[in-house]
Amino acid sequence: MSEDPLRIESLRGAQVESTHVLSVAIADAAGALLAQAGDPGRVTFWRSAGKPFQALPLLEDGAADRWGFGDAELALACASHSSEPRHLAVCSAMLGMSGSREEELACGPHAPLSAARADDVVRRGIGLTPRWSNCSGKHAGMLALARHHGWPVAGYERAGHPVQKRITDCIARWSGLAAADLVLAVDGCTAVSHALPLRAMATAYARLGVSEAPAARRIRAAMAAEPWLVAGTGRACTDLMNAAGGEIIAKVGAAGVYGAAVPSLGVGVALKVEDGDGPAAAVALLAVLRRLLSQRAPALLAALDRPEVARHATIPIRNTRGEPTGSIRAAGALRGAEPPRGQTVRPLHSSEVI
Repeated sequence: MSEDPLRIESLRGAQVESTHVLSVAIADAAGALLAQAGDPGRVTFWRSAGKPFQALPLLEDGAADRWGFGDAELALACASHSSEPRHLAVCSAMLGMSGSREEELACGPHAPLSAARADDVVRRGIGLTPRWSNCSGKHAGMLALARHHGWPVAGYERAGHPVQKRITDCIARWSGLAAADLVLAVDGCTAVSHALPLRAMATAYARLGVSEAPAARRIRAAMAAEPWLVAGTGRACTDLMNAAGGEIIAKVGAAGVYGAAVPSLGVGVALKVEDGDGPAAAVALLAVLRRLLSQRAPALLAALDRPEVARHATIPIRNTRGEPTGSIRAAGALRGAEPPRGQTVRPLHSSEVI
């Protein structure tokens, strides 16, 4: 084990005041673990970092084509959006295209993830509705899938409903696990949330990045073409994917989780900030990518060096007058792969198209 493990540090002045412990897995599409930090077998909830895989059945089953979903709608189905006007408009369009209504959305409203947008809501006295949920695109996609198959709309978000069974089977297939091995619970948006090992998450992202299956290619293309819809103004997912131009696909999850694919390298990344700190997760992802790309694809480092991306790699800490007092930064190193401890990911056979 490395004596200098990858971690996120909070500094006050030049002194480390606190540390966020990380678990990281970097894997290829065959499920081989390539590099790690902490416990790459850590079982945790994928939260919103799993949304691209929750959206895949829309394409695999023909629902997206039936309802005329393009890049914008597919990107929003993968999104944790900031409730900005275009996010709301695309959600409304998705609902109308599948013959659904906003009142059928099971997600509840909440303050926008964007601080500026949240301030605007308070200032203007806007009443929030389910469309304002950062997960409304995912839920609009689930309604579209239910209507495509003729499944009941009521309860589409709950475990046991055909929509959730279909999504669970999809996540199992892409991650190389059995559906019975996934731990199910209720996410903040009311839909099913899946827990699985970080290594399996990384494998799924690696497969998403290299798969020639039409569904995977369209999800990649949609996220690369519409990165703003996946998150929003000033958000790390949007800024990174916009700078990378399709060379990196990234998706944040709640409670300190992140997932990413680097298609040209055939690898996927999954990480968990052990204390669940959200801001530290973006710092961690950029640190992992910098260490990975420095060794394997230095030409891609230019995307990480762009100012709009680099500002997410080190976050200033300020006092009540807005003066800088410290920063949140990454320190330490990834380590090479070690033998897995009792967990396996089913390898991808050459006859399978994922």
